[in-house]
Amino acid sequence: MNTLRISNGRVIDPAQQFDQISDVWVRGNSIVGFGPQHQVQADIILDATGKIVCPGLIDMHVHLREPGREEDETIATGTASALAGGVTSVACMPNTEPALDSQAAAEFVYLQAARAGNTNVFPVGAITKARKGEELAEMGGLVEGGAVAFTDDGSPVVSAEIMRRALEYCRMFDKAVLSHCEDLDLTRDGVMNEGFESMRLGLRGMPAAAEEVMVHRDIALCELTGGRLHIMHVSTAGSVDLIRRARQHGARVSGEACPHHFTLTDKCLRTFDSNYKMAPPLRTDSDIQAIIAGLKDGTLEVISTDHAPHAPEKKMRELNLAPNGIIGLETLLPICVLALIEPGHLTWPELIEKLTINPARILSIDRGTLRAGAVADITIIDPSAEWTIDPNKFRSKSRNCPFAGWKVRGRAQTVIVNGEVRYHFNGKS
Repeated sequence: MNTLRISNGRVIDPAQQFDQISDVWVRGNSIVGFGPQHQVQADIILDATGKIVCPGLIDMHVHLREPGREEDETIATGTASALAGGVTSVACMPNTEPALDSQAAAEFVYLQAARAGNTNVFPVGAITKARKGEELAEMGGLVEGGAVAFTDDGSPVVSAEIMRRALEYCRMFDKAVLSHCEDLDLTRDGVMNEGFESMRLGLRGMPAAAEEVMVHRDIALCELTGGRLHIMHVSTAGSVDLIRRARQHGARVSGEACPHHFTLTDKCLRTFDSNYKMAPPLRTDSDIQAIIAGLKDGTLEVISTDHAPHAPEKKMRELNLAPNGIIGLETLLPICVLALIEPGHLTWPELIEKLTINPARILSIDRGTLRAGAVADITIIDPSAEWTIDPNKFRSKSRNCPFAGWKVRGRAQTVIVNGEVRYHFNGKS
C-alpha cells in the first residue's frame, strides 16, 4: 500500500474550514491527514508549491449521453473530460435512450464507469418512467441500483400531483428531487430569452416567467411534503429571489448556477451561433448580477456545468433546429476564476465549497472533503496558469463550447481519484 505526500500546497477544505499551507498524506485510497507525519516515509511525493490542494471537484449536473446517444458523448469520454477539468465525481442525468428509470439502468452506469476507470459516476434516476411525466419510476429499485437523486432533467415534471408524489417518495429514501423548472406552454418553439434582444432579432423568446412559475410551484410542493428540492440551472433574478425567500422560511430547497448563466447574456445570440443556444436560455445583465448575488449570499449553494454535449453536425443546423446545450467540464474552473474569483465576488474557499462539500451533501455521497479517513479524491489546481480555450483539444467527444478563444487563468494540474493519480497536465494537452 503506497503512501503519497502532496507537499507545500495551499490546502483548502471547506468541510473542515481549513485553509493553510500544509502537506496532505494519502495511504492507499484514503486520506491520512494534514501536516508533518513523523516516522512516515512517502513512496510518492507531489510538489504543490504555489498550487491549491482541495477535495476532488464534484459536478452534480452532467449529461453523459450513454446509452443511446454515443455520437455525442460516452461515459468514457465524458469522464475523461471531467478529469481534465479537475472533476473527480459526476452525477449523470437520466435523459438517455432508454432513460435511466430502472435498477438495471443505474447499475449499467456504474459498470461502464468502472470500465472507463476515470472518475466516480453517480447516476441520477428518472422521476417518471421513460421521462414521460405520466407514472413514477421504480424509485426503490433505482435506489438499490445506486441512484443518488431523481430528476426528469431535459424536461419538467408537468403534473403537480406527480411532482408531489415524487417529493414524498424521495423523502422516504432521503433523496433530493432535482427540478428542471420550465413551463412548456410558455417556451414552446422558443429559441432564446424573451426580451429586447429576441424582438430585435425576430426570434421567438422564452420568458423568465416560464422558469419562475415552476420554481414557485415546486417550492410550494416542497413545503407541503417536507421533501428535499434542488432547483437546477437557475437563470433568472426572479428564481433567485424565490429560492432565497423559501430558504429564509425554512424550506429544504437548494439551487445551482451554471458558469454560462453568470458570464453570458442573450446579446450573444446576435451572432446566430448555436453554441449560445441552451435551455434555460442566456438571460440579461441584471439576471447575471442576481445570480452572482445569490452565489455570494449562499442562496445558490452549488455551481454545476450542465455539460450537454452534441455532435458537431447537430449544432451546425439552423438556430431554430439546433439542440440546446453546451459542454462545460473542461472550462468549469477557468470560467469561475474569471467571473467570480478575479472580480472578488467569491474567495477560493467559497468557490471550492460550491464545487465539493455542498453538492456532496445534497447528493448524500461520501465525497467532498479531505478529512482523515475520507476517500482520497483530490484536485491540485494551478490558479495562475494562463491558457487559451481551444475545444479542439478537449477530451470530450463534442465541441459545442461558447468560450472558444477566451484567454483564461487557472486549471487542474493533477487529479487523484481513489488514491490514484488519474490525470496530470503536461503542458501540452
